[in-house]
Amino acid sequence: MKLKKGFVLREVCKQKIVTAEGLENINFNKLLSLNDSAAFLWEKAEGKDFTLDDLADALVEEYGIERERALKDCASLVENWRSAGVLDE
Repeated sequence: MKLKKGFVLREVCKQKIVTAEGLENINFNKLLSLNDSAAFLWEKAEGKDFTLDDLADALVEEYGIERERALKDCASLVENWRSAGVLDE
């Protein structure tokens, strides 16, 4: 899977959000807010193909959490991204 082109991670008022690229495309009803670990994973996935395993490996390496927990968290995150329409699969 891959993140769709045209979406960017920005910091607005100390919140990390994903929105369409270009100010004319911002729809404040369709912003995707990310916590620090989700933003970390967005940056890891940006511009390349990735799998759940890739994301989980990044979480384990960065935060030292158990792999099973990392896979579960990444599956939930990817489902949120899918629902928000920011994934190409």
